[in-house]
Amino acid sequence: MKKNAKSNLRKAAALLLTMGMVAGMLSGCGSSDKKNVQDTSSGDNSTDGKTVEITMWGSWGGDQVGQLDKQLDAYNKSQSKYHITYAVQDSMEEKLLTAIVSNEAPDVVLWDRFNTSVYAPKGAFTQLDDYVKKDSIDMSKFYSPATDELTYDGKLYGIPLTVDTRVIFYNKDMFSAAGIDPASITTWDTLRDAAVKLTKRENGKLVQAGFSLKDVGLFNNWIQQAGGKMIDDSSATAKAAFNSDAGLAVLKYWNQLLNEDKVYDLGFEDGFGGDGFKAGKVAMTFNGPWTLQSYKEAGVNFGVIGQPEGPTGAKSAMMGGFGLIVPNKAKHADAAWDFIKWWTTKPENGVEFAKISGNLPANIDAAKDPYFMDDDVLKVFSDTMSYAGIRSKVPGYSDLEGLALIPQLQKYVAGEISAEDALANAQKQGDTILAEAAGK
Repeated sequence: MKKNAKSNLRKAAALLLTMGMVAGMLSGCGSSDKKNVQDTSSGDNSTDGKTVEITMWGSWGGDQVGQLDKQLDAYNKSQSKYHITYAVQDSMEEKLLTAIVSNEAPDVVLWDRFNTSVYAPKGAFTQLDDYVKKDSIDMSKFYSPATDELTYDGKLYGIPLTVDTRVIFYNKDMFSAAGIDPASITTWDTLRDAAVKLTKRENGKLVQAGFSLKDVGLFNNWIQQAGGKMIDDSSATAKAAFNSDAGLAVLKYWNQLLNEDKVYDLGFEDGFGGDGFKAGKVAMTFNGPWTLQSYKEAGVNFGVIGQPEGPTGAKSAMMGGFGLIVPNKAKHADAAWDFIKWWTTKPENGVEFAKISGNLPANIDAAKDPYFMDDDVLKVFSDTMSYAGIRSKVPGYSDLEGLALIPQLQKYVAGEISAEDALANAQKQGDTILAEAAGK
Protein backbone atom coordinates (compact mmCIF):
# COMPACT_ATOMS: atom_id res chain seq x y z
CA MET A 1 0.00 0.00 0.00
CA LYS A 2 1.39 3.33 -1.07
CA LYS A 3 5.04 2.33 -0.98
CA ASN A 4 7.87 3.64 -3.14
CA ALA A 5 9.09 0.99 -5.58
CA LYS A 6 12.79 1.76 -5.19
CA SER A 7 12.71 1.61 -1.40
CA ASN A 8 10.82 -1.66 -1.66
CA LEU A 9 13.60 -3.12 -3.78
CA ARG A 10 16.29 -2.18 -1.29
CA LYS A 11 14.12 -3.59 1.46
CA ALA A 12 13.56 -6.79 -0.49
CA ALA A 13 17.30 -7.33 -0.86
CA ALA A 14 17.78 -6.98 2.89
CA LEU A 15 14.88 -9.30 3.54
CA LEU A 16 16.30 -12.00 1.30
CA LEU A 17 19.56 -11.89 3.23
CA THR A 18 17.74 -12.13 6.55
CA MET A 19 15.56 -14.94 5.30
CA GLY A 20 18.56 -16.88 4.09
CA MET A 21 20.07 -16.65 7.56
CA VAL A 22 16.99 -17.81 9.45
CA ALA A 23 15.18 -20.07 7.00
CA GLY A 24 16.92 -23.16 8.27
CA MET A 25 16.22 -22.20 11.86
CA LEU A 26 12.54 -21.67 11.08
CA SER A 27 12.25 -25.02 9.39
CA GLY A 28 13.48 -26.59 12.58
CA CYS A 29 10.80 -24.83 14.62
CA GLY A 30 8.00 -26.95 13.21
CA SER A 31 5.56 -26.06 10.49
CA SER A 32 3.23 -23.07 10.52
CA ASP A 33 0.17 -25.26 11.03
CA LYS A 34 -2.11 -24.36 13.93
CA LYS A 35 -1.36 -27.58 15.78
CA ASN A 36 2.25 -26.52 16.25
CA VAL A 37 1.46 -23.10 17.68
CA GLN A 38 1.84 -22.72 21.42
CA ASP A 39 -1.30 -20.85 22.47
CA THR A 40 -1.56 -20.07 26.18
CA SER A 41 -4.57 -17.77 26.09
CA SER A 42 -7.05 -20.44 27.13
CA GLY A 43 -4.85 -21.47 30.03
CA ASP A 44 -4.45 -17.90 31.21
CA ASN A 45 -8.20 -17.38 31.29
CA SER A 46 -9.13 -20.70 32.81
CA THR A 47 -6.70 -20.48 35.73
CA ASP A 48 -6.99 -17.00 37.17
CA GLY A 49 -9.45 -15.06 35.00
CA LYS A 50 -6.90 -12.34 34.21
CA THR A 51 -7.17 -10.41 30.96
CA VAL A 52 -4.71 -11.77 28.42
CA GLU A 53 -2.38 -9.16 26.96
CA ILE A 54 -1.80 -9.58 23.22
CA THR A 55 0.47 -7.62 20.92
CA MET A 56 0.01 -6.46 17.35
CA TRP A 57 2.94 -5.49 15.12
CA GLY A 58 2.87 -3.43 11.96
CA SER A 59 4.82 -0.97 9.86
CA TRP A 60 2.21 1.80 10.01
CA GLY A 61 3.57 4.82 11.85
CA GLY A 62 2.92 8.53 12.26
CA ASP A 63 -0.73 9.54 12.30
CA GLN A 64 -1.73 5.95 11.52
CA VAL A 65 -0.68 4.87 15.02
CA GLY A 66 -3.43 6.96 16.55
CA GLN A 67 -5.93 5.55 14.05
CA LEU A 68 -5.00 1.98 14.94
CA ASP A 69 -5.01 2.73 18.66
CA LYS A 70 -8.56 4.04 18.39
CA GLN A 71 -9.70 0.88 16.61
CA LEU A 72 -7.93 -1.39 19.08
CA ASP A 73 -9.46 0.53 21.96
CA ALA A 74 -12.91 -0.23 20.53
CA TYR A 75 -12.06 -3.94 20.52
CA ASN A 76 -10.72 -3.80 24.07
CA LYS A 77 -13.96 -2.21 25.24
CA SER A 78 -16.08 -4.76 23.38
CA GLN A 79 -14.97 -7.67 25.61
CA SER A 80 -12.93 -8.35 28.74
CA LYS A 81 -10.97 -11.53 27.92
CA TYR A 82 -8.22 -9.89 25.87
CA HIS A 83 -6.42 -6.57 25.72
CA ILE A 84 -4.47 -5.71 22.57
CA THR A 85 -1.81 -3.07 22.02
CA TYR A 86 -0.04 -1.95 18.84
CA ALA A 87 3.72 -1.61 18.37
CA VAL A 88 5.29 0.02 15.31
CA GLN A 89 8.17 -1.95 13.82
CA ASP A 90 10.66 -0.54 11.34
CA SER A 91 11.92 -3.27 9.00
CA MET A 92 9.02 -5.26 10.35
CA GLU A 93 9.42 -8.34 8.15
CA GLU A 94 13.03 -8.92 9.17
CA LYS A 95 12.20 -8.45 12.83
CA LEU A 96 9.30 -10.86 12.57
CA LEU A 97 11.49 -13.68 11.29
CA THR A 98 14.00 -13.09 14.06
CA ALA A 99 11.25 -12.89 16.69
CA ILE A 100 9.80 -16.23 15.58
CA VAL A 101 13.17 -17.93 15.84
CA SER A 102 13.75 -16.48 19.32
CA ASN A 103 10.24 -17.38 20.56
CA GLU A 104 9.28 -13.71 20.88
CA ALA A 105 6.74 -13.46 18.08
CA PRO A 106 3.84 -11.02 18.42
CA ASP A 107 0.30 -12.37 18.39
CA VAL A 108 -1.07 -10.46 15.39
CA VAL A 109 0.62 -8.71 12.47
CA LEU A 110 -0.75 -6.04 10.16
CA TRP A 111 0.59 -7.62 6.99
CA ASP A 112 1.21 -6.29 3.47
CA ARG A 113 -0.54 -9.06 1.55
CA PHE A 114 1.86 -8.91 -1.39
CA ASN A 115 4.61 -10.40 0.79
CA THR A 116 2.66 -13.54 1.70
CA SER A 117 4.04 -15.77 -1.05
CA VAL A 118 7.58 -14.86 -0.01
CA TYR A 119 7.20 -15.63 3.70
CA ALA A 120 4.69 -18.48 3.76
CA PRO A 121 7.24 -21.01 2.44
CA LYS A 122 9.58 -19.97 5.27
CA GLY A 123 7.10 -21.04 7.94
CA ALA A 124 6.42 -17.52 9.13
CA PHE A 125 2.64 -17.84 9.56
CA THR A 126 -0.01 -19.83 11.35
CA GLN A 127 -2.46 -21.55 9.03
CA LEU A 128 -5.98 -20.19 9.61
CA ASP A 129 -8.10 -22.75 7.74
CA ASP A 130 -9.09 -24.57 10.93
CA TYR A 131 -10.20 -21.34 12.58
CA VAL A 132 -12.25 -20.37 9.53
CA LYS A 133 -13.90 -23.79 9.42
CA LYS A 134 -14.62 -23.92 13.16
CA ASP A 135 -16.33 -20.51 13.16
CA SER A 136 -18.01 -20.98 9.75
CA ILE A 137 -16.46 -17.82 8.33
CA ASP A 138 -17.77 -17.08 4.85
CA MET A 139 -14.66 -16.11 2.90
CA SER A 140 -16.80 -15.08 -0.08
CA LYS A 141 -17.57 -11.97 1.98
CA PHE A 142 -14.08 -10.69 1.12
CA TYR A 143 -12.73 -9.53 -2.23
CA SER A 144 -11.43 -12.76 -3.74
CA PRO A 145 -8.14 -11.28 -5.07
CA ALA A 146 -7.32 -10.12 -1.53
CA THR A 147 -8.01 -13.59 -0.11
CA ASP A 148 -5.98 -15.16 -2.90
CA GLU A 149 -3.04 -12.95 -1.97
CA LEU A 150 -3.12 -14.38 1.57
CA THR A 151 -3.25 -17.95 0.31
CA TYR A 152 -0.21 -20.07 -0.49
CA ASP A 153 -0.09 -23.67 -1.66
CA GLY A 154 -3.81 -23.98 -0.99
CA LYS A 155 -3.57 -22.84 2.63
CA LEU A 156 -4.98 -19.64 4.10
CA TYR A 157 -2.57 -17.59 6.20
CA GLY A 158 -4.48 -14.37 6.83
CA ILE A 159 -7.80 -12.54 6.61
CA PRO A 160 -8.07 -9.49 4.31
CA LEU A 161 -8.44 -6.21 6.19
CA THR A 162 -8.08 -3.30 3.76
CA VAL A 163 -8.00 -2.84 0.01
CA ASP A 164 -6.67 -0.01 -2.07
CA THR A 165 -6.23 0.89 -5.70
CA ARG A 166 -5.47 3.88 -7.86
CA VAL A 167 -7.99 5.96 -9.77
CA ILE A 168 -7.70 9.28 -11.60
CA PHE A 169 -7.79 12.33 -9.34
CA TYR A 170 -8.77 15.50 -11.21
CA ASN A 171 -8.75 19.17 -10.27
CA LYS A 172 -12.34 20.42 -10.51
CA ASP A 173 -11.33 24.07 -10.96
CA MET A 174 -9.01 23.27 -13.86
CA PHE A 175 -11.66 21.07 -15.50
CA SER A 176 -14.25 23.82 -15.18
CA ALA A 177 -11.91 26.42 -16.69
CA ALA A 178 -11.15 24.11 -19.63
CA GLY A 179 -14.82 23.20 -20.11
CA ILE A 180 -14.22 19.47 -19.64
CA ASP A 181 -16.83 17.06 -18.28
CA PRO A 182 -15.00 14.48 -16.10
CA ALA A 183 -17.62 11.87 -17.08
CA SER A 184 -16.32 12.09 -20.66
CA ILE A 185 -12.99 10.51 -19.66
CA THR A 186 -13.61 6.80 -20.18
CA THR A 187 -10.86 5.71 -22.59
CA TRP A 188 -7.20 6.33 -23.36
CA ASP A 189 -8.24 8.60 -26.23
CA THR A 190 -10.54 10.76 -24.12
CA LEU A 191 -7.94 10.90 -21.35
CA ARG A 192 -5.38 12.11 -23.87
CA ASP A 193 -7.74 14.74 -25.32
CA ALA A 194 -8.46 16.12 -21.85
CA ALA A 195 -4.78 16.14 -20.89
CA VAL A 196 -3.94 18.23 -23.95
CA LYS A 197 -6.65 20.80 -23.15
CA LEU A 198 -5.54 21.01 -19.52
CA THR A 199 -1.85 21.62 -20.26
CA LYS A 200 -0.47 25.15 -20.02
CA ARG A 201 2.93 26.43 -21.06
CA GLU A 202 4.33 29.92 -20.82
CA ASN A 203 7.21 30.80 -23.14
CA GLY A 204 7.68 27.08 -23.71
CA LYS A 205 7.88 26.30 -19.98
CA LEU A 206 5.35 23.92 -18.44
CA VAL A 207 3.32 25.66 -15.74
CA GLN A 208 0.33 23.29 -15.59
CA ALA A 209 0.64 19.62 -16.51
CA GLY A 210 -2.43 18.00 -18.02
CA PHE A 211 -1.61 14.53 -16.67
CA SER A 212 1.13 13.18 -14.40
CA LEU A 213 3.45 10.59 -15.92
CA LYS A 214 5.94 10.47 -13.07
CA ASP A 215 5.45 6.80 -12.16
CA VAL A 216 6.51 4.24 -14.79
CA GLY A 217 5.87 1.60 -12.11
CA LEU A 218 2.19 1.79 -13.09
CA PHE A 219 3.06 -0.03 -16.34
CA ASN A 220 1.62 -3.21 -14.79
CA ASN A 221 -1.83 -1.61 -14.87
CA TRP A 222 -1.46 0.08 -18.27
CA ILE A 223 -0.49 -3.15 -20.02
CA GLN A 224 -3.59 -4.95 -18.78
CA GLN A 225 -5.71 -2.11 -20.14
CA ALA A 226 -3.93 -2.67 -23.45
CA GLY A 227 -5.02 -6.32 -23.37
CA GLY A 228 -1.65 -7.72 -22.30
CA LYS A 229 -0.10 -9.21 -19.18
CA MET A 230 3.11 -9.02 -17.20
CA ILE A 231 4.10 -12.68 -17.14
CA ASP A 232 3.14 -16.02 -18.64
CA ASP A 233 2.92 -18.58 -15.84
CA SER A 234 1.26 -21.33 -17.88
CA SER A 235 4.42 -23.48 -17.89
CA ALA A 236 6.65 -24.83 -15.12
CA THR A 237 8.96 -21.83 -15.38
CA ALA A 238 7.23 -18.46 -15.71
CA LYS A 239 8.35 -16.09 -18.45
CA ALA A 240 8.07 -12.33 -18.94
CA ALA A 241 5.16 -11.50 -21.22
CA PHE A 242 5.32 -7.70 -21.39
CA ASN A 243 7.52 -7.65 -24.52
CA SER A 244 4.43 -7.74 -26.70
CA ASP A 245 2.16 -5.65 -28.90
CA ALA A 246 0.30 -4.61 -25.77
CA GLY A 247 3.53 -3.54 -24.08
CA LEU A 248 4.53 -1.51 -27.12
CA ALA A 249 1.06 0.06 -27.21
CA VAL A 250 1.59 1.37 -23.67
CA LEU A 251 4.97 2.90 -24.50
CA LYS A 252 3.60 4.39 -27.72
CA TYR A 253 0.81 6.02 -25.71
CA TRP A 254 3.27 7.38 -23.17
CA ASN A 255 5.39 8.76 -26.00
CA GLN A 256 2.37 10.55 -27.46
CA LEU A 257 1.60 12.20 -24.13
CA LEU A 258 5.20 13.10 -23.31
CA ASN A 259 6.82 13.96 -26.61
CA GLU A 260 4.03 14.71 -29.07
CA ASP A 261 1.38 16.34 -26.90
CA LYS A 262 3.86 17.48 -24.24
CA VAL A 263 1.30 17.27 -21.43
CA TYR A 264 4.06 16.53 -18.92
CA ASP A 265 7.80 17.06 -18.41
CA LEU A 266 9.88 14.52 -16.53
CA GLY A 267 10.91 15.94 -13.16
CA PHE A 268 8.16 18.58 -13.26
CA GLU A 269 6.84 17.59 -9.85
CA ASP A 270 10.22 17.45 -8.13
CA GLY A 271 9.92 21.11 -7.23
CA PHE A 272 6.55 20.52 -5.57
CA GLY A 273 7.51 17.86 -3.06
CA GLY A 274 6.92 15.13 -5.63
CA ASP A 275 3.17 15.80 -5.82
CA GLY A 276 2.23 18.42 -8.37
CA PHE A 277 -1.47 17.64 -8.01
CA LYS A 278 -1.42 18.56 -4.34
CA ALA A 279 0.43 21.76 -5.24
CA GLY A 280 -2.21 22.70 -7.81
CA LYS A 281 0.17 22.28 -10.76
CA VAL A 282 -1.12 19.00 -12.22
CA ALA A 283 -4.67 18.59 -13.52
CA MET A 284 -4.91 14.78 -13.39
CA THR A 285 -2.95 12.07 -11.63
CA PHE A 286 -3.26 8.42 -10.65
CA ASN A 287 -3.36 8.00 -6.87
CA GLY A 288 -5.00 6.03 -4.08
CA PRO A 289 -7.30 6.55 -1.10
CA TRP A 290 -4.35 7.15 1.20
CA THR A 291 -4.01 10.66 -0.29
CA LEU A 292 -7.60 11.76 0.32
CA GLN A 293 -7.03 13.44 3.66
CA SER A 294 -3.80 15.07 2.51
CA TYR A 295 -5.49 16.60 -0.54
CA LYS A 296 -8.40 17.81 1.56
CA GLU A 297 -6.06 19.45 4.05
CA ALA A 298 -4.18 21.11 1.18
CA GLY A 299 -7.43 22.67 0.00
CA VAL A 300 -7.44 20.97 -3.41
CA ASN A 301 -10.88 21.00 -5.05
CA PHE A 302 -10.75 17.47 -6.46
CA GLY A 303 -12.88 14.66 -7.75
CA VAL A 304 -12.05 11.14 -8.93
CA ILE A 305 -12.68 9.11 -12.08
CA GLY A 306 -12.46 5.35 -12.50
CA GLN A 307 -9.84 3.63 -14.64
CA PRO A 308 -10.08 4.29 -18.40
CA GLU A 309 -10.49 1.54 -20.98
CA GLY A 310 -7.51 0.72 -23.15
CA PRO A 311 -7.46 0.42 -26.96
CA THR A 312 -8.95 -3.09 -26.83
CA GLY A 313 -11.74 -2.04 -24.47
CA ALA A 314 -10.05 -3.70 -21.48
CA LYS A 315 -10.51 -2.15 -18.05
CA SER A 316 -8.25 -3.02 -15.15
CA ALA A 317 -6.91 -1.85 -11.82
CA MET A 318 -4.34 -3.18 -9.39
CA MET A 319 -5.50 -4.07 -5.89
CA GLY A 320 -3.23 -3.66 -2.90
CA GLY A 321 -3.85 -3.59 0.81
CA PHE A 322 -3.26 -5.30 4.12
CA GLY A 323 -4.45 -8.33 6.01
CA LEU A 324 -4.16 -9.64 9.55
CA ILE A 325 -2.01 -12.72 10.16
CA VAL A 326 -0.98 -14.78 13.17
CA PRO A 327 2.76 -15.50 13.17
CA ASN A 328 4.15 -18.96 13.64
CA LYS A 329 4.81 -19.66 17.35
CA ALA A 330 2.48 -16.87 18.52
CA LYS A 331 1.76 -17.44 22.22
CA HIS A 332 -1.88 -16.33 22.05
CA ALA A 333 -3.16 -17.53 18.69
CA ASP A 334 -6.75 -18.03 19.90
CA ALA A 335 -6.83 -14.51 21.27
CA ALA A 336 -5.35 -13.19 18.04
CA TRP A 337 -8.05 -14.97 16.07
CA ASP A 338 -10.78 -13.45 18.25
CA PHE A 339 -9.46 -9.98 17.44
CA ILE A 340 -9.06 -10.71 13.72
CA LYS A 341 -12.57 -12.08 13.53
CA TRP A 342 -14.00 -9.04 15.35
CA TRP A 343 -12.37 -6.58 12.98
CA THR A 344 -12.69 -8.31 9.62
CA THR A 345 -15.97 -10.24 9.73
CA LYS A 346 -18.19 -7.58 11.28
CA PRO A 347 -18.92 -4.98 8.58
CA GLU A 348 -19.63 -2.21 11.07
CA ASN A 349 -16.09 -2.43 12.42
CA GLY A 350 -14.61 -2.14 8.93
CA VAL A 351 -16.77 0.88 8.23
CA GLU A 352 -15.76 2.51 11.51
CA PHE A 353 -12.07 2.12 10.72
CA ALA A 354 -12.66 3.67 7.31
CA LYS A 355 -14.18 6.67 9.05
CA ILE A 356 -11.15 6.85 11.34
CA SER A 357 -8.44 6.29 8.76
CA GLY A 358 -9.77 6.52 5.20
CA ASN A 359 -8.77 2.90 4.52
CA LEU A 360 -11.25 0.92 2.44
CA PRO A 361 -12.48 -2.37 3.97
CA ALA A 362 -11.78 -5.71 2.30
CA ASN A 363 -15.11 -6.98 3.60
CA ILE A 364 -17.56 -6.61 0.70
CA ASP A 365 -20.59 -6.04 2.93
CA ALA A 366 -18.73 -3.22 4.65
CA ALA A 367 -17.74 -1.73 1.30
CA LYS A 368 -21.42 -1.59 0.29
CA ASP A 369 -22.33 0.49 3.34
CA PRO A 370 -24.01 3.86 2.61
CA TYR A 371 -20.90 5.53 4.02
CA PHE A 372 -19.16 4.55 0.77
CA MET A 373 -22.04 4.33 -1.67
CA ASP A 374 -23.36 7.80 -0.82
CA ASP A 375 -19.94 9.44 -1.16
CA ASP A 376 -19.00 10.48 -4.71
CA VAL A 377 -15.31 9.82 -4.13
CA LEU A 378 -15.41 6.66 -2.05
CA LYS A 379 -17.99 5.08 -4.34
CA VAL A 380 -15.57 5.30 -7.29
CA PHE A 381 -12.93 3.46 -5.27
CA SER A 382 -15.43 0.82 -4.17
CA ASP A 383 -16.71 0.33 -7.72
CA THR A 384 -13.16 -0.05 -9.00
CA MET A 385 -12.64 -3.03 -6.71
CA SER A 386 -15.11 -5.03 -8.81
CA TYR A 387 -12.54 -5.33 -11.60
CA ALA A 388 -9.29 -4.93 -9.67
CA GLY A 389 -6.75 -7.74 -9.53
CA ILE A 390 -3.52 -8.48 -7.68
CA ARG A 391 0.07 -8.71 -8.84
CA SER A 392 1.44 -12.12 -9.68
CA LYS A 393 2.40 -14.43 -6.81
CA VAL A 394 5.05 -16.20 -8.93
CA PRO A 395 8.41 -16.23 -7.09
CA GLY A 396 10.66 -13.48 -8.38
CA TYR A 397 7.85 -11.33 -9.75
CA SER A 398 8.65 -8.32 -7.55
CA ASP A 399 12.26 -8.30 -8.72
CA LEU A 400 11.14 -8.76 -12.33
CA GLU A 401 9.25 -5.49 -12.02
CA GLY A 402 11.69 -3.58 -9.87
CA LEU A 403 15.08 -4.76 -11.06
CA ALA A 404 14.42 -5.67 -14.68
CA LEU A 405 11.49 -3.69 -16.06
CA ILE A 406 11.29 -0.36 -14.24
CA PRO A 407 14.94 0.68 -14.88
CA GLN A 408 14.45 0.02 -18.60
CA LEU A 409 11.21 1.98 -18.67
CA GLN A 410 12.95 4.89 -16.98
CA LYS A 411 15.60 4.84 -19.70
CA TYR A 412 12.88 4.77 -22.33
CA VAL A 413 10.91 7.78 -21.08
CA ALA A 414 14.22 9.65 -20.70
CA GLY A 415 14.84 9.08 -24.42
CA GLU A 416 17.93 6.92 -23.87
CA ILE A 417 16.66 3.75 -25.58
CA SER A 418 13.85 2.68 -27.89
CA ALA A 419 10.62 1.06 -26.76
CA GLU A 420 11.63 -2.19 -28.43
CA ASP A 421 15.02 -2.26 -26.70
CA ALA A 422 13.52 -1.36 -23.32
CA LEU A 423 11.08 -4.27 -23.38
CA ALA A 424 13.57 -6.73 -24.89
CA ASN A 425 16.24 -5.89 -22.33
CA ALA A 426 13.75 -6.16 -19.48
CA GLN A 427 12.45 -9.48 -20.81
CA LYS A 428 15.91 -11.01 -20.96
CA GLN A 429 16.80 -9.93 -17.42
CA GLY A 430 13.32 -10.72 -16.12
CA ASP A 431 13.36 -14.28 -17.46
CA THR A 432 16.69 -14.84 -15.72
CA ILE A 433 15.23 -13.55 -12.43
CA LEU A 434 12.18 -15.80 -12.70
CA ALA A 435 14.30 -18.85 -13.55
CA GLU A 436 16.61 -18.25 -10.59
CA ALA A 437 13.64 -17.75 -8.26
CA ALA A 438 12.21 -21.05 -9.46
CA GLY A 439 15.52 -22.78 -8.80
CA LYS A 440 16.17 -23.47 -12.48
